[in-house]
Amino acid sequence: MRLGCAGRLDLAHPLRVPRWHFIAAPLLGAVSVFGFAPFYAFVIPLFSLAGLIWLWRHQHSARQATLSGFLFGLGYFGSGVSWIYISLHTYGGMSMPLAVLATTLFCAFLALFPAAVGGLQHGLRNAGVARWLLAVPALWVVGEWVRGWIFTGFPWLAIGYSQVPASPLTGFAPLLGVYGVSLILALSAAVLALGRLRYVLMAAALWLAGWGLGQIHWTQPVGAPVAVSLLQGNIAQDMKWQPEKVVSTLRDYREMVAASPGRLIILPETAIPVFYDQVPASYLNDLAETARAHGGDVLVGMPEQFPDGRYFNSVLSFGTASTHTYRKFHLVPFGEYIPMKWLFGWIINVLHIPLSDFARGDAYQVPMPVAGQHVAMNICYEDVFGEEIIHQLPRATLLVNVSNDAWFGDSVAPWQHMQSSQMRALETGRYMLRATNTGATAIIDTRGRVLQELPLFTRATLNGSAQGYQGATPFVDWGNHAALLLCALMLGAAGIIMWRKAAQR
Repeated sequence: MRLGCAGRLDLAHPLRVPRWHFIAAPLLGAVSVFGFAPFYAFVIPLFSLAGLIWLWRHQHSARQATLSGFLFGLGYFGSGVSWIYISLHTYGGMSMPLAVLATTLFCAFLALFPAAVGGLQHGLRNAGVARWLLAVPALWVVGEWVRGWIFTGFPWLAIGYSQVPASPLTGFAPLLGVYGVSLILALSAAVLALGRLRYVLMAAALWLAGWGLGQIHWTQPVGAPVAVSLLQGNIAQDMKWQPEKVVSTLRDYREMVAASPGRLIILPETAIPVFYDQVPASYLNDLAETARAHGGDVLVGMPEQFPDGRYFNSVLSFGTASTHTYRKFHLVPFGEYIPMKWLFGWIINVLHIPLSDFARGDAYQVPMPVAGQHVAMNICYEDVFGEEIIHQLPRATLLVNVSNDAWFGDSVAPWQHMQSSQMRALETGRYMLRATNTGATAIIDTRGRVLQELPLFTRATLNGSAQGYQGATPFVDWGNHAALLLCALMLGAAGIIMWRKAAQR
């Protein structure tokens, strides 16, 4: 069976599939994960993606290329996001068979995106090197971008993240964002798969350009550094919402705040496991008084409820400034809200997740003016959406992420999550402060480097300083539009070349 350039199946020819391709594709996908945190071997995704593209170049049909892309995706996501099983089974209360099935289906869904790229690029396999080199990286990035917004999006493990913080390609992040880094990486992988010296030298020039761009300071320090205290309470997820645990949790965080020297004190997501209006006013006053004693503010993660029955995943500030509130906008499907309740409402009864149907905050919220800074808040999963983080920029001087990654247990997920924060710091030219329940709690500089961090699963306070920054990187001004425009131009150029050659025949 063949699929020619015109896209028609030729049933007269049997599909010839080298069996080792079926072994190589998922292995290449699985190995790619070592390029991401906590391993940070950023060259591995370059060569593993080059291996996949080499397979595509040597396959005989769109069906075979699609299958190879799918198997690569199964290996990639099966090894990279298998921690979803922990969230569903260990902490969500889902039975083991159902959790295994749900995790497998989720990984299979994500694998459809590299599968689609494989099928689409096959039509260009014999259509000329130039158009193929233009199209394959662009198709890969378009696939990542679609994955990042369809059904509210899951951009986790976009391949550009693997380059943070040490790769020369991170120099492109302040211009083009994570998808721009993915584009240059995919183009380099395609060049390696092609194996022609002229194109390899061109790719090497791009890596050198990335290093040069990395020497540019796109934003400027403003004011003096602020002393910060990031609290990691290490409250076990299976105990966090137990009524008998609430009193000790409140006590622990009050003690940690009282001992914190920072002008800006930050508690994790839902650190206070009761609604804001149910927390004793004296307790919040104690937190505020500690912050005022340092001339600053404390940011507290806690849920809010409204009289109309809606409730929000929120962060509130107390201290020298008036009380400000940030309400989470980008909610996690099935964890924080149930999409299409008429179809999926039964999941609430399967997953034993407290507060699993939050209301959504506003998409555009102003930075919090606290501790002499303007803080762009984001809660948990929101820091994987760079195009949404920039809504609060360039006014914000600092980025702050509060999270509860206890849901993922002792897996690579907290490190992968922090790597997303590292990319956001690079894209925006801002420090990123992360205060999490069990880790990874860290201070990240404008280059995406982790300056200080706490060990996972320890109760501790990270005391340090953070420099506020002003100005805007090109990514803050353009968002993902620049990278997507490049993809459109590359696909358009490939199409024009095909049209001209067809017209000459």
